[in-house]
Amino acid sequence: MGKITQTAGHDILGEFAPAFAHYNDDILFGENWNDTSITHKERCLLTVTALISTGITDNSLVYHMKNAKQAGVSQSEIAGAITHIAFYIGWPKAWAAFNIAKDIWNDKIPETTTNAQLDAKAQHEASMIFPIGEPNTEYAQYFSGQSYLYPVTQGELAVFNVTFEPGCKNNWHIHHADKGGGQLLICVGGHGYYQIWGEEKKPLNPGDSVIIPAGAKHWHGASENSWFSHLAIAIPGENVSTQWLEPVDK
Repeated sequence: MGKITQTAGHDILGEFAPAFAHYNDDILFGENWNDTSITHKERCLLTVTALISTGITDNSLVYHMKNAKQAGVSQSEIAGAITHIAFYIGWPKAWAAFNIAKDIWNDKIPETTTNAQLDAKAQHEASMIFPIGEPNTEYAQYFSGQSYLYPVTQGELAVFNVTFEPGCKNNWHIHHADKGGGQLLICVGGHGYYQIWGEEKKPLNPGDSVIIPAGAKHWHGASENSWFSHLAIAIPGENVSTQWLEPVDK
């Protein structure tokens, strides 16, 4: 393990709180994290359990859990550690920690994901009444960028909250039906667009809705600088199907 360096304090608070920036970067993550009295892996695991014990489940815990995984803490080790401390710190804290740990050790939060990206995602989710849900892996091949899917309802009338990271959009596609059919989109967060073939793209902001007729070639997705979520509701019809086509030109 090479020398650990940290610049977040100076980058973010250097002018506003230079003393705190110094203690954070030079003392905590400088002298303390580079002390060799315990291994780096042990230090990572101790830090994670300390944060969980105090009830911290924000991006600082995500950051240190990613560090722990990179340091070689296995899934069974993190699960064993959280299970052990649950008896001393409380079951709800352990549940909250497990929800984060599962995403990290199952690679749902990639190691390359920055805290800024996590903050933007959390802020977007907090702006809505519907959760973002899980990564939309089943349809990932039809999206340029990362999308997420949350089933609001299932069954005869399925309603999904579809979330797009900034710049993400789905391919051109057509909802076919012999009778009825089509799709209703209701924007519930962020800023995005939809476009029907042969027409100009049109904005979608929270509260906006649009009905995409059956047979219309179209796409929808986020603007370049904003997360975007819409409810997708399939309009009932006969012999309905979706035909996925080419990606949208940027």
